[in-house]
Amino acid sequence: MERSNTILVYGSYGYTGSLIVDLCKQQNLSVILAGRNREKLQEQANRTGYPFEVLDLKDTNGLNHLLANVKVVIHCGGPFQETARTMAEACLRTQTHYTDITGEYQVFEDLALLHEQAIQANICILPGAGFDVVPSDCLALMLKKELPTATHLQLAFVSTGGGLSRGTAKTMTMGMGYGSVVRQNGKLTTLPLGKTTTFNFGAFTMETLNIPWGDIATAYRSTGIPNIEVYTGVPKASIRMAKFSNYIQGILRLPFIKKAMLKKIDNKPAGPSTEKRNKSKTYLYGKVWDKNKAVELRLLTPNGYSLTAATSVEIAVRLLQEKRSGYMTPAQAFGENFILSFDGVKRL
Repeated sequence: MERSNTILVYGSYGYTGSLIVDLCKQQNLSVILAGRNREKLQEQANRTGYPFEVLDLKDTNGLNHLLANVKVVIHCGGPFQETARTMAEACLRTQTHYTDITGEYQVFEDLALLHEQAIQANICILPGAGFDVVPSDCLALMLKKELPTATHLQLAFVSTGGGLSRGTAKTMTMGMGYGSVVRQNGKLTTLPLGKTTTFNFGAFTMETLNIPWGDIATAYRSTGIPNIEVYTGVPKASIRMAKFSNYIQGILRLPFIKKAMLKKIDNKPAGPSTEKRNKSKTYLYGKVWDKNKAVELRLLTPNGYSLTAATSVEIAVRLLQEKRSGYMTPAQAFGENFILSFDGVKRL
């Protein structure tokens, strides 16, 4: 198995990892499956015919040996705040391109610090290769091209008819109790959770909740716009709960509270069914402005999990074929129109 033609999918048996692996199989790509659970890896290997390796990221020698046999990693093994740096540093040691499917701004900020090392290692470090943050990152750069003098950027998204995977729900749970975060004058700034704004998504208008989404890190690097906010459409009950959470932040941060909430998530389905994903759509809205002018754009995409499989696999394939190095966002690497190349994506 030639290194140049092989992709490692770590955390391959998770909900989104499985979608990615299945798409790789459809495209006849060379893949190695990896993760900590032998039973789940064996089951996935039996189904796909792909080889697998049982590996804990704490096993530095084993990780180095495994990465030496591949050219690109699609890292799906969250929580990414705990695992991304370890995998990325191993990729630097072995000169392996790094991608992941995180949406956590902390991970984007942390891995951006590896830019110079990635250039020296002649590899690309590209976190956020899925729904978080490919469509919104491309939308941000589209807006910047429309208004190069923009000083402010707002991004918003809402999904219809879908649902959350266990991994996404766990990431959201781990962030509870810490408020929201925006980019103000180039700096990350914490706000109380509960700020809302109403946006017109084209097909409908909806009140949305400000959240600490990855674009406050990625869009800043893609566009240079110093003031960035991200919002998502949620039920009104969730907005009320978000506002109330500011009064119990200390409680929400307690380890045993987090543990209980995470355990409850483990008892839920792995993620939305294929039928729900196929029916689900995601609407994205973006606005930039300066003191004289404002520009709005909108995108319609398939369900976020289906889109994550498509974009992360396409990015991995391109990294197999193209020479890139350094830390990059999706829009920096492939341009603002990259998202428009995927089935079901429309610029409204």
